[in-house]
This record gives sequence, C-alpha cells and structure tokens, in this order.
Amino acid sequence: MTEKLLQYLWNYKVFNHFDFKDLEGNSVEILDFGKWNTNSGPDFLTAKIKINNIILAGNIELHIKSSDWIFHNHSQDPNYQNIILHVVFQNDCEIDEFKNKNIPTLELRNYIDESILWKYEKLVSGNQFISCENIFESNKIPVNFHEENVLKKLEEKSLEIEESLKQFKNNFEAVIFHSLAYSFGLKVNAFIFKQIAESIDFNIILKIQQNQAQLESLFFGISGWLENPQDEQMKIWKREFDFIKAKFNISDVVIRPKFLRLRPPNFPTIRLSQLANLYNQHQNLFSKIIHAKNSEELFEVLKNVKASEYWDNHFNFGKISTVNQPKTLSKDFIELIILNTILPLKYAYHKYHNEEIADEILHFYKNLSAEKNSIIDDWKKLGIKFKTALESQSLIYHFKNSCEEKNCLNCGIGFTLLKES
Repeated sequence: MTEKLLQYLWNYKVFNHFDFKDLEGNSVEILDFGKWNTNSGPDFLTAKIKINNIILAGNIELHIKSSDWIFHNHSQDPNYQNIILHVVFQNDCEIDEFKNKNIPTLELRNYIDESILWKYEKLVSGNQFISCENIFESNKIPVNFHEENVLKKLEEKSLEIEESLKQFKNNFEAVIFHSLAYSFGLKVNAFIFKQIAESIDFNIILKIQQNQAQLESLFFGISGWLENPQDEQMKIWKREFDFIKAKFNISDVVIRPKFLRLRPPNFPTIRLSQLANLYNQHQNLFSKIIHAKNSEELFEVLKNVKASEYWDNHFNFGKISTVNQPKTLSKDFIELIILNTILPLKYAYHKYHNEEIADEILHFYKNLSAEKNSIIDDWKKLGIKFKTALESQSLIYHFKNSCEEKNCLNCGIGFTLLKES
C-alpha cells in the first residue's frame, strides 16, 4: 500500500462495502468524498460526512498509518486546521489532538479488497512491456479510450505548434515547412532537418520554389555537401547555391545531416531532394493541407513526390548505384507524414482560429492504416487487434505517457483492472 494508491481508492470509491465505522464504532456516512487535492495541504478538500446525526463539512487527510500525522508535523500547519476526518489504512497509534477535538479516524484496511493490493503490486513491480501485462485483458479498454488519447496527443502537439508560431510571428506556412522538414528527417535527422529549415527565411523558399534545382542547391549547400563538386550536376547545384547565398545574404552556417545506420532510401540526400520536390510541385501547399477534407486528398498531394532525376541512380553524391529507379515516397512514409505532421498541424490551425474540428480530425485517423513498429507488435502480443491509425496512435501515445512511466493509477485500463475483483 502507498499513500498515492490510498488516495486513488478514496477518490474513485473502490471499496468492498461502505458501512464505514470509526475507531469508536460510530457509523460514518460519507456524503461527499471531497475534491482530490494534488497541491500542498489536505488530500481531499470540501468534503462532507455525517456522524452521530451531525453533518460536518471540511477537509479529509489520508495516511498509511495514523502516526504519519505526527511524522508529517501536520499539527503545526494551519492548512490542516479544518480536518473533519482522518482516514488511514492502518491505525497504529492514538492521536491525542483528534481525541480532544472529536475528529473521527476511519481505518480502511478491512474495506479494501486484497486482490486490489495484489494487482497494484503486480503493476508497479513488473518489468514487462507494460506493467499490467500478466493481468491485461484487451476487452478492458474503456469506451472512447482511443479517441481521448488521440485528442490528448493533438492538444499537446498544438501547444508545441503555438510556441513555434510565437517564434515565427504567427506564420503558419513557415511552421508547416519546419514541421515537414522534421518529418522528412525521420528519427536520425529530424532535428537536423528542422535546424536546416529554420535557418532559412521562409520567404526565400517562396521566391525560389518554382525552381527545384535552386531548392535542392539551397538544402544541399547548407548541409555542406557542395564544397567539393564531384560531377557536373553537383557543379550546377554549387553555382545555384553560390548565387542564392549571395542574393539573399545567407550565412555561412553548415548543418550536416547524418548517414549512419540509415537504409539508402532514407539517406538525407534523397529525403531533402523529395522535400524540395514537394514544394516545387505545390505552390499552394499550405492551402491544400489545411483545406483537405479527407485522407485521399492528402495522399493526392504527396503521392507523386519524388527526388530529382539525378537520384534515380544515386543515393549519395558522385556514386552511381546499380539500383536505377525514381525515388518516390512509399505509402507507409506518406501515412507517417500525415499522422505525425499534417493532422496535428490541421488541428492546431483550426484551434487557433477557434474552429471545432475534433470529429473531422478523428475521421482522418479512422481512415488511415495502423502503423507498424515494435510498440504495436508488443500490443498485438497482448491480443489487441489494430484496424486503423486511431488505435495505433492511441496505444503508442498511451505506452509512452502512461506505461513507460508506470502511471497505472491515472490509466483508464489500470483503473478498470484494479476495480474489478
């Protein structure tokens, strides 16, 4: 038993019966269990109880043992002067202060099912994929669990986007460019690509986006790849970069992407060329993303994006590859961009303009395929069946924010598992 678990059980009223009696044998009727206080002061505020036909209103303090009241020096704290009930798991000593003020003490250990303590111990002590793995049942996932998780994730992402908007003077187009660059970088180069994007005044992108070679040269030049041209195409890119750099007074900063442990199709050379092609193809990219009504429209924007012709038989500069084919975006990569970048941006944009879009956004998730990764594989082993991205996004978010943190007491699944005997 922990104090946090005791507070949790009190807050959610998880007891095997409610015929409470205090240490003197008096019946205690809990008219209002109070509001759980997560700040300093008593654990539950504005509670109400009835004892000996007298109704008392005030605060309730919970402890594992009665003596904790003494050890925590609550008697000296003015915040604890309005206590109407002391709730403990085990009464190990008499508190003279309570006796003198006629404050009842309620011992809970006989009101709590032992199976709950056993389950909680299993939760917090496990080293499995998720703490409740040994008692997990897929049918215990609450109604609307996935919708709530995805909306929580979108809210968190929207706060991050709002911070970016402050940094870039409410320029949504610039923020979307930075976010897309982050996604094209994948895990290895995400922050590096974002740094590259943020080092460029977005107005420059708008001015040169009709020329893909100039966009590529800008990205490649800032990456430091054009210093020693190895073939004719590299010389063209270098001339373009030198021209753009002088025209727009671009700094000498070099931000070098990484190649280590990447499959060739994910090399930063390919991904930056594809990003340049995306902006070259769609002069009104921002509008198309924001006003898309379904996933098909978003796929239409991204499905024809490919690296420039040079990369048909290259993965790196100056090295001809035996593989000769256009470097297009895979379906999985497109869905990744939509899920992790475009939908959060659409949500943040409409929220910024006070437009309700939650149901529409959730509809997007329900019409996209579930992701494939190690976290999803582990959920599948527990009997979860994934039909859409709504479920996969929800359980990835849940794993990272609840399961990894062992935050079982604030988990809808954990609550259901603990409550049921």
